[in-house]
Amino acid sequence: MPASRPGLYAGSRSSDIGDPVIHPLRLNKFPEEHPDPIISFVGTEPPGAVTKPHMHERAQLFHILRGSVTVVTQGGSFVVPPERAIFIPPGIVHHSNYHTETDVRFLYMRPDGLPTMPETPFVVHVTPLLRELILAFMGSAPDYDPGSPTGRLAAVLVDQIAASRVAPLHLPIPEEPRLREAIRPLIEDPAAELSAGDLAARANLSLRSFERHFPAQTGLSFRAWRQQAKLMKAVEWLSQGLSVGEVSDRLGYEGPSAFVASFKKSFGVTPGRYFGD
Repeated sequence: MPASRPGLYAGSRSSDIGDPVIHPLRLNKFPEEHPDPIISFVGTEPPGAVTKPHMHERAQLFHILRGSVTVVTQGGSFVVPPERAIFIPPGIVHHSNYHTETDVRFLYMRPDGLPTMPETPFVVHVTPLLRELILAFMGSAPDYDPGSPTGRLAAVLVDQIAASRVAPLHLPIPEEPRLREAIRPLIEDPAAELSAGDLAARANLSLRSFERHFPAQTGLSFRAWRQQAKLMKAVEWLSQGLSVGEVSDRLGYEGPSAFVASFKKSFGVTPGRYFGD
């Protein structure tokens, strides 16, 4: 998020705003206060920066060019590596944890100008076309008319966001407080030696009750959820520069080949191709 927004960041870290492709007038007002259907911001976040929980009246597209971030909502967490973006509908409380120095672009869109979109956040793959549309829009002048070239560009941009392929980078989190607290150690370390029985005990539930409530809350069996947690952590660590071997070892796979096979099964490509190596 732009550092010019008062009180948004936790701690004393700040953000650098400014990029020659951005028209300077785009930085004068925060999105909720600007008349344009879409308003854009750009920034570079330092490693370890954390935003406070907040929400917007507008929908937000949060595009990562370099680095990585985890965006946390009430319904789960989303890992966003380079050349991915997260769409956050209006009114969704969220906060962000930046793992490395991260270059970001933000688009804030008035809800009345959007096609039918999911009511929950989702991560999208930024295609070359979508990337160029974002760049072109951010280089255009603000205060545009909907019928102007910029207005038509904005309409195409929104259509491309709506049609973008969803990336499997969401880890659902139970709403039930006992379950949320029970799985907290696995969110930080999915390879931790905690069984379903251990988590049931942490939640003061029988194993049978845990195995019934957990899928109802997350939509996944505990085994599938843990596998997704491992893949999310893998994307986070790989985006920080860890090798496939290091990630495989930390997450408890039998070896790099087993990790690569699991990664490819979920994402359709190997880790190297996913990160553009």
